[in-house]
Amino acid sequence: MTNQELVKRAQSVLFQNYRTQPIALVRGEGTWVWDADGKRYLDFIGGIATVSVGHANPRVREALMEQARLLWHASNLYVTEPQVRLAEKLTAQTKTLKRAFFCNSGTEANEAMIKLARHYQVVNGHPERIEILCFHNSFHGRTLGSLAATGQPKYQQGFGPLPAGFRFLEYGDTKAVEAAVSDKTCAVLLEPIQGEAGVLPPPRGYLSRVRELCTKHGALMLLDEVQTGMGRTGAYFAHQHERIEPDAMTLAKGIAGGVPLGALLAREDVAKVFTPGTHASTFGGNPLATAAASAVMDLLSEGLLERVQRAGERLSLRLAGVGGRSSGERGAGLLRALLLSEDLAPKVVAKARELGLLVNAIGERVVRLAPPLTVTDEEIDRATELLAEAVAKA
Repeated sequence: MTNQELVKRAQSVLFQNYRTQPIALVRGEGTWVWDADGKRYLDFIGGIATVSVGHANPRVREALMEQARLLWHASNLYVTEPQVRLAEKLTAQTKTLKRAFFCNSGTEANEAMIKLARHYQVVNGHPERIEILCFHNSFHGRTLGSLAATGQPKYQQGFGPLPAGFRFLEYGDTKAVEAAVSDKTCAVLLEPIQGEAGVLPPPRGYLSRVRELCTKHGALMLLDEVQTGMGRTGAYFAHQHERIEPDAMTLAKGIAGGVPLGALLAREDVAKVFTPGTHASTFGGNPLATAAASAVMDLLSEGLLERVQRAGERLSLRLAGVGGRSSGERGAGLLRALLLSEDLAPKVVAKARELGLLVNAIGERVVRLAPPLTVTDEEIDRATELLAEAVAKA
């Protein structure tokens, strides 16, 4: 079938809640995808930072096929080896987060983390500590709890009343967080880089200061690494660039190379408050998804992190040289944004697609790039050439 035919079918049966582009993707390999008309594209959004090790990665495919011959699903009524194996690999990469809970998505992981923080304070004799400090322009998901913690009113309008107990601060403002954290604070929830705000990093040292304040006042430091984790910034987890340790952290997106999976990691003393009956997930940590994620972890440990660091530097330099109506770039590793001096982002995305490049607009003046971590130098150079052309012609 053609793009047009598939788009028409989709419009007749699917909820129309996405700004879907007018192409139907049917195949992928590495950094490339093909649509139903046979046109090839460089994929520099990677399923929104999710296709971490490339489309149809042979190692992930092999892990899925091997596990599919054994066991697809058992629920968490029983132990499954792939889940245990993945938990061991994830917790081995942190100094303090030694327990893992698995679910199916980033918003589910954040819901679990919010519940964990509130319950931790209750179990430790402080049921009055319910306030969670969050940040303007943040994004934590679209279920009600994570939506209430999201600092973008446009996503919240029409869905009230939302759960209470969330207070919003300016991201990156050290004085604001110093004034807000107190002995009544339950937790501070933030992203190491605000992805949906336009790939916005905080000032150097900001995360360390938040860590100090949480420790001083007995509040939990909660990090949403759904978009920044799993090697995306050149470290296993973005907070490791500042050499801090949170009390809990969420992962999803690239964790299983595109297979749906979310994870919550926490300190031993924090995790233990989730006793039987407090939280659960039927599909969470199923053998297929965790086998795929273990393959991704293996690839990261075999030199891919170092590759991301080099590729990120190259992409940064190439984006800085786009010129024209661009006004710079920002980000870390292979999570980057091209900044525009005019309200052009949606037009740039459309023109880039015509030229054979897939990217993503955040607002009117930011184009987000999150290619597979396996992207080659040649693909980076070609993508930035196409992007420069798209900016010029938009």
